[in-house]
Amino acid sequence: MLITRRQFAASSLAAPAILKGSLASAAGRPVTVASLLGEDKPETKVWRRIADILNRTAPGRFDLRIVPNAALGGEKEVAEGLRVGSIQAALSTVSSLSAWVPAGQILDLPFLFRDRGHLARTLAGPLGDALKELYQAQGFVVPGFINYGARHLLAKEPLTTPGSVRGKRIRVIQSPLHTALWSSFGAHPTPIPIPETYNALKTGVVDCMDLTKSAYVGFRLHEVVPVLIETGHIWASGVVMFAAPFWRSLAPQDREALTAAVTEGIAYFDELMLADEEASMARARAEGGKVVSADDRPGWQDGARKVWESFAPQLGGMSGIEAIAQSR
Repeated sequence: MLITRRQFAASSLAAPAILKGSLASAAGRPVTVASLLGEDKPETKVWRRIADILNRTAPGRFDLRIVPNAALGGEKEVAEGLRVGSIQAALSTVSSLSAWVPAGQILDLPFLFRDRGHLARTLAGPLGDALKELYQAQGFVVPGFINYGARHLLAKEPLTTPGSVRGKRIRVIQSPLHTALWSSFGAHPTPIPIPETYNALKTGVVDCMDLTKSAYVGFRLHEVVPVLIETGHIWASGVVMFAAPFWRSLAPQDREALTAAVTEGIAYFDELMLADEEASMARARAEGGKVVSADDRPGWQDGARKVWESFAPQLGGMSGIEAIAQSR
């Protein structure tokens, strides 16, 4: 079988030079972990914390080799790496897994969740359990869900109303739902992997995009799209995921140790993300960025409603979507 560049990188970059851990962990089971962002961001810090937890609770059993800065590719490439076995663990947005698990798009429905708590309560119930089974059937074992924060519109100018995005070329995550959302406002969606967005925006391939506040600064996008419009249209749900073949190869006690470490890590991730959003916005403002409020909230919600209706047949029907929206 031919090995791809990314698969080669998974084996070559997950080397001792990037490994941080105790000598006790060095003899453990190698686990290549892909992270899209750098050492200062929650996406990487959470794996450092999980490694520390495992060194304490399962000493000598795991050797987490954490590869930051999207060195192993964007979310799609990382997901494919898990499926072929070159990567054992990663975080991912549910959006990027929609090609394998379309049902996960229910978490991406715009203006469905009121706040973090509403999303967390929903995922703690039957919907979360059902989605975990669907992810596992596609090769992704998901011990828990994470929240990256709300997605906002990013642009070079204050595009504060639905009409202001009409005709704009917008970078979208590689998901049919995200494409449908921005098409409903008359924009021209262009799927681009997240590591390529900076250059795409800088060179004018696209005019704008949407992203969370933390990742906005994490990818230095405030340098090329200095205006963040607070639309808060989607709560960016994510998963902590392991490659199914790797997971199946573990002894039951090792699975238990990993699950417990991930559960503790998710609580830490939530703390990190809230703090990082605040720090990211402070940095963006200090470096020329600007935050503005979205106008015409009903107009934004009307466009979102069209997406609900369009995707309802494949997401259990409008009654189920309405039940989530109205739940407490």
